Amino acid sequence: MKKTDDIMVVGNTTIRPGERVTVDLPVADLYTSTSLNMPIKIIRGRQPGPVLFVSAAIHGDELNGVEIIRRLLKRKTLRSIRGTLIAIPVVNVHGFLDQSRYLPDRRDLNRSFPGSAKGSIAARLANLFLREIVAKADVGLDLHTGALHRSNLPQIRANLDDTGTLELANAFGAPVVINANTRDGSLRACAAKRGMPILIYEAGEALRFDEPCIRTGLRGILSVMRYMHMLPAVKSSSPIKPVIARSTRWIRASTSGIVTDKAKLGSTISKGQVLAMISDPLGDDETKVIAPSDGIIIGRSNLPLAHEGDALFNLGTFRNMPKASSAVESLAPAPTV
Repeated sequence: MKKTDDIMVVGNTTIRPGERVTVDLPVADLYTSTSLNMPIKIIRGRQPGPVLFVSAAIHGDELNGVEIIRRLLKRKTLRSIRGTLIAIPVVNVHGFLDQSRYLPDRRDLNRSFPGSAKGSIAARLANLFLREIVAKADVGLDLHTGALHRSNLPQIRANLDDTGTLELANAFGAPVVINANTRDGSLRACAAKRGMPILIYEAGEALRFDEPCIRTGLRGILSVMRYMHMLPAVKSSSPIKPVIARSTRWIRASTSGIVTDKAKLGSTISKGQVLAMISDPLGDDETKVIAPSDGIIIGRSNLPLAHEGDALFNLGTFRNMPKASSAVESLAPAPTV
């Protein structure tokens, strides 16, 4: 990895080794003429080292990552940092204010990269983030949750065909790791074209704090920083050994109705097992939702209502199911960090 230079400039702010600086990066103002900024904390060690960015709320309603970064910045161990940490707790400031996944133009920021300095508000924000953050870092950790009314088991999504990225994913220590393809317009796809490894941490549900997910994410970031030699090494009495999902698939509702008796997130499932029941409001007709294979539920809709075709469960399959079950069980209770 490249090492930090003596001077780093983000926006119009100069940050030197040994400094801890808050940068307010201007984004598109509100239509009330009120100025709007993206808050960034940059912590630079006195000793050279890699540059890591940690971002959250690219989707403005995904809040777990915001709390993870807040707790990260309070850690006393950051006083011993080598290299540079760039922490961006709220990337999509407009969406965060509106408690919305999207920007005011209804565009998804994570489908708008690399963007353009003269494009839509989403394109401009994506371009700004690439120019001011991504271009100055070696590695990125991007924190997400499930969508509205949908929960994700703590998991890392990354390009595991790249050896360096795989090592970072293992270092993070989430119970489940998924070899996920990139999507056009996403931050990860754009960074991949630049040769930058990025881990996506998915955990919890939009607009909700989930304590085990927050603790797992914070512990994972610190573990990655130790792996990168940005923080002093510590002994761990029970390190989590993640398992790699062989494949994932969404199980969808075959009919519309009220969904009851739903299997829990993180449950180990056997082929043929009943995952839920779908019935009409009068209770006359009931349809079973059947597991098509063995696996673990890594994503789940929380709504008790479903239309035909709605995604209900995301089932991950693993070569070693007992090992995968053990890794998932390590989440409860999540250890302190």
